[in-house]
Order: sequence, then structure tokens, then C-alpha cells
Amino acid sequence: MPATVRSEFALALNQVATERGIEITVVLETIKAAILAAYRKDYGGKDLEKVEVSINPDSGEAKVYLDKKDITPPGFGRIAAQTAKQVILQRIREAEKKAIITDYSTRINTIINGMVLRFDNKNIIVDIGRAEGVMPPQEQTPNEHYRLNQRLAFYIEGVRQTMRGEEIIVSRSHKGLVSNLFRREVPEVANGAVEIKEMAREAGNRTKIAVISTQSGVDPVGSCVGQKGVRVQAIISELGGVEKIDIIQWSEDPKLFIQSSLAPAKDIEVILNDKKKTAIALVPDEQLSLAIGKEGQNVRLAAKLTGWKIDIKSKSQEALDNLEKKEPKVLKSPLIPVSKKTKSVNNKRSKKAKKNG
Repeated sequence: MPATVRSEFALALNQVATERGIEITVVLETIKAAILAAYRKDYGGKDLEKVEVSINPDSGEAKVYLDKKDITPPGFGRIAAQTAKQVILQRIREAEKKAIITDYSTRINTIINGMVLRFDNKNIIVDIGRAEGVMPPQEQTPNEHYRLNQRLAFYIEGVRQTMRGEEIIVSRSHKGLVSNLFRREVPEVANGAVEIKEMAREAGNRTKIAVISTQSGVDPVGSCVGQKGVRVQAIISELGGVEKIDIIQWSEDPKLFIQSSLAPAKDIEVILNDKKKTAIALVPDEQLSLAIGKEGQNVRLAAKLTGWKIDIKSKSQEALDNLEKKEPKVLKSPLIPVSKKTKSVNNKRSKKAKKNG
């Protein structure tokens, strides 16, 4: 009979620990704390701070000690079990949540598939497996419309302490979502043959990504685009189908890098000011709108990508400015003031000339 009791308790203990994903010692400590709370509530008395509880991990038998003296009340096991039940469940839930938070803390900066569960004011609650993630408004993509039970890829941005406790923050607007999608869709990025050097993103509108090959014979841009654009199109579809992605080749030469970053504009000349880290991009008139982009978005993303402040000018305007600089300035002679005496002499001469005439 004792062997049966021992195995049943041990089996239950192991089952709870396995199902909740926590250590057996944590479960035992939780039970001890619950039994101690039950004793203090029902029996009170003096020196409660010195009271200790021990539990047999095989049989589950609990005893209460004060200064190493057994003071376990008769029938305490049944009373303790009833009183401690809710406390045990609460402590186990807390331990389970802590284990889950620890698990997801190791997965920060990665992506995970999730499903939209509900809307909590402006926040969106997402089912991400063992836990629920929170997507605040600033982590949502402006052009996306979320609906219940919608399945999407989410970026695990971090774990934050809030008034409700620790929460797992997920994102759809973080640039890390795009880089992780490339790692998922492009084998060359996943195995390191192609490296993502820089990235700039305005979620829901446009992303610029600079890539470089670490192996000879591998085309970094072609690998990311895929045959007939199949790889990049899969990523665009995952982002809602409206966000554009410009993939360019990274270069150590700032001029070449800035020229590439202003794609889709072509035939660009770049003048650098290394001290101020500013650049003037001279663009053909017909390419000017492409270089600037809608509301300046293209040049703004290019500046973020390269780290240079970029000023866009048309080549015709630059030529006109240079021409004005070369033209000599016409100097006008200053007016010489005429004195009263000179005026008088001139008047006499004019009168005399009239009489003679």
C-alpha cells in the first residue's frame, strides 16, 4: 500500500511538472509554501515566522515544525489540502508563466507564426503558441487591417514589464520582420552565403535592403529576388502585398552605394563632402521624381540606408547654377553729385547759348 501511494504522488508530481514545463523542485516548493500559508491561517499562534514545513517527495506526507519540533495538528493533511488548493494552483500558474517568459526571452529578434485572438482597446492580442503576445499600436503596420483568427508572421520584439506583469511584445512594423523573412525564404541568406548589411524600412510602404555576397559566384541581389521574383514576392505577400522592397548591392564605395540606394532612379552623379558626410546627387530631369519618391520617401530611405545626408538636384539645374557663377557681373558707375556752384555755371551757359542762337 505505501508503495502505491508513493508512486501515485510521484506520478502526479511528474505530470504537473511536465505539463507546466517547470522543475519538480519548483512544484514542491510551491506546495510547501501553500501548506505553510494554510497552517498560519487556520492555527495562528506565536512564532509563526519560525514555522517550517517539510514534504516527502515520495509519499507526499507533509509535516509542520517549530524549532525542529513536530507540531503537525491531527488531521492537518486533509485541512491543508483543501485550504492550499487555490494557492498551489496560483503559484504553479505563476511558475508556468515565468518559465514561458524565460523561453520566449531566448527567442527575441526572431519571427513566429501567430493568430489574432482579440482586440484590447488599441492593442492586439496574438496567440503565439504557449503564450499570448501583445502588439501595441506603434508595432502595427499602418496600411494593414487585422481581423480575428487571421494568421500572420510576427517579430518577437522583446519582453516588457507592464502594470499587468511581464508581456511578450510582438511587431509587424519592425524591420527585423523583413530580415527574418528573407532568412526564411532565401537559403543563401539562411546559410550565410548572402549577408544583409543594411536595411531601412517604412512599414506598409517601402523597404530598402543592401546585401553582399560572402561566397564567390553567388549573386546577392539575384538570390534574394529569386527566379522571376518568386522569393521577394513571397515576402511581399507576407507583408500584406502593398509594401515595395528595393534590393541593392552593398558597396564600400560611398558613391556607388548612394547611387544604388536611390534606385529605381538611374544615371546619377554623386558629389561627396566627407567632413560633413553630406552628398549631392545629380539626377537627370526625367529621373528626378523617381529619385525623390512620393513625399520624399525614396531619398529619405536612401539616407537612412547609407548614413549620408543626401541632397537631390537635377542636372539641368546644376548646369544653370554653374553658368550663373561663371558669368561676369556688370558694374554700374556711381552717380557723382553736382554742387550748387556747378549748377549755376551750367544755367548761365545755357541762357547765353539761347541768346546767341
